[in-house]
Amino acid sequence: MDVRVIVIGAGVIGSSIALQLARSGHDVHVVDRNSGAGLGSTSASSAVVRFNYSTLDAVLLSWESYFFWKEWKSLIDGTDGYGKNPHANSREHYAEIVDRGYVMLDVPILSNARTQELFKQAGIPYEIWNSKELKARMPGIDAGRYWPNKPVKSDEFWNDATEELGGIFSSSGGYISDPLLAAENLAFAARREGATFHYRKAVTEIKKDASNGRVSAVLLRDFDTTTKTLSGEPEELPGDVIVNVAGPWSTLINRMAGAGSDFTVTLRPMRQEVHQISTPKDILPGPIMGDLDLGTYMRSGPGGITLVGGTEPECDPMYWVEPEKVDEVNMTRTVEVFESQAYRLARRFPAAQIPSTPTGVVGVYDVSSDWTPIYDKTDVPGFYVAIGTSGNQFKNAPGVGFIMAHLISEVEAGADHDNEPVRYKCKKAEGSISLGTFSRKRERNADSSGTVMG
Repeated sequence: MDVRVIVIGAGVIGSSIALQLARSGHDVHVVDRNSGAGLGSTSASSAVVRFNYSTLDAVLLSWESYFFWKEWKSLIDGTDGYGKNPHANSREHYAEIVDRGYVMLDVPILSNARTQELFKQAGIPYEIWNSKELKARMPGIDAGRYWPNKPVKSDEFWNDATEELGGIFSSSGGYISDPLLAAENLAFAARREGATFHYRKAVTEIKKDASNGRVSAVLLRDFDTTTKTLSGEPEELPGDVIVNVAGPWSTLINRMAGAGSDFTVTLRPMRQEVHQISTPKDILPGPIMGDLDLGTYMRSGPGGITLVGGTEPECDPMYWVEPEKVDEVNMTRTVEVFESQAYRLARRFPAAQIPSTPTGVVGVYDVSSDWTPIYDKTDVPGFYVAIGTSGNQFKNAPGVGFIMAHLISEVEAGADHDNEPVRYKCKKAEGSISLGTFSRKRERNADSSGTVMG
């Protein structure tokens, strides 16, 4: 198969898919409304690398992607077997993985017993920390168990804990130094392989062949990123295959294609904030920590700061957005969300220094109803999706490029993916991944935490 593929979205996942499709010999065109790669949801990512997911296939995808991050320079340069057109030191700057390890505190909705089982199957090394070990390895931590989550302005939030908790620790994992640079690296590598990027262009229509319903082209118009307005005459870009990687705009793209009627998984954009907190020096550079017990996750960063984000505590409001109104989202940090995240961090690390005003970033997630992504074909011939990434797929971007290129190749060659799901044989990890886990028609993942943790 040697076809023209249009990838809608130049975030870290769209750029990764474009790279692997270009390396497979296809004529790849990437369309994005922004002025460069990674300027949408990618740039607001905390870029955490962890393996704690609720299904084996998701765990394997994250473990497989970890090795790609470890070999990032080779992946981008196409050396060491990653490409047929190797060029060592092709970039001056490369994103890097900062290995700090990752500890997930024990909590009923994402139990360590289940995580242990999945880690064993995937071959991921881990340690179980009791509360004594947790306090020794995470200086300054309050190891109290506070579940269930409580509003930070309630009296109950400050009640003393009656027992302590532990966690499951993996020495692998951490975070990516610069999420925007990672997307730029992938886009550069894709261009070097022949892909064309069309920036400041918005898709306004998807055309189909009247004889068979297959996608045939997109119509583009110029897009002003400041005023968020369209201008100019429509420009037609033909394509044999279209891949929707439009993030929080994915529902609108699906509608243009006439896809979605057979989805059992629903999608909704959600506004989210991540804040920066000054961190006591004696707990840096500690492991990344998932603290669903209080409702946060946190990771260290340069300059003595910690990034803290929320894990959707049931007691807090969710900021859902209508698909048509994503461009209207308030991108200014709010005191309400800042206090919710900062106070939870301070409850866990009492010495944390809480700033007087919010500092951080705002982004919009493309959330699926079970917080698991959809990497799949659709009932529209030639139209594929890599959507519903739910704020937890940045870490998997390298692997998603490989699995989507493999899926498209197999389906276009005649595979009946809906009835006999395509499998991807891992290149670095042990085992294979059933892409049926990420099907648009799957049963809801009953083991999902119902949060950004997946």
